Amino acid sequence: MKKEEEQKNSESLEQMLELGTADTQSGIQVLSIIGQIEGHFLAPEQNKTTKYEHLLPILVSMEESEDVKGVLILLNTMGGDVEAGLAIAELVASMETPTVSLVLGGGHSIGVPLACAARQSFIVPSATMTIHPVRTTGTIISVPQSFRTLEEIQNRICNFIVNNSRIPFDRLQELMTSVGNMVTDVGTILAGEQAVEEGLIDGVGGLKEALAALKEMIEKEDKSRYNKKHDENNQS
Repeated sequence: MKKEEEQKNSESLEQMLELGTADTQSGIQVLSIIGQIEGHFLAPEQNKTTKYEHLLPILVSMEESEDVKGVLILLNTMGGDVEAGLAIAELVASMETPTVSLVLGGGHSIGVPLACAARQSFIVPSATMTIHPVRTTGTIISVPQSFRTLEEIQNRICNFIVNNSRIPFDRLQELMTSVGNMVTDVGTILAGEQAVEEGLIDGVGGLKEALAALKEMIEKEDKSRYNKKHDENNQS
């Protein structure tokens, strides 16, 4: 029994170190999204990264597991690969398992839809979120199609954020294209309370508030499940 417990603790520690996930005794799974979101191309070796090919199957397993009652997503990301980040965000938004996100430090660029994807989102007062237009690196063919493609990608991101938060589309685009807020760049940096005022994030709070909201969701889910089962038993 002791060996099994030690093995379980060892596996849990390895999982936390390698994948940034952890289990709690109350059935809440912790998922951290930190550094740069790594997509189709490898980031430089010295960069701290979150690999989307790791997160996607982890999220599926969380959704399928009967032991996972809720997911707490901890965010401190500079952004990264747009398609990879949006893929993770879409998966989180489509989960039936209760989810809460907490922005710590920063939720920049593609980190914005990742924060909005959870059912409820929080941000600590000292954290910031950067909103800016889609950027690309490398050689670009200067034809109208290239710019239309970038515009379409940006619209998809904007639509996702608007559909999963309280910010209006026009206001989001206004913040994205604002000049004078960022040095040598276009966009807006929002601190904790500003992100809430703009409707991107649901509330200012830390771990206590995020866990309380998640536990409340779990309790409601359990009650709903119990009532549904009770009604089915009465009908039969």
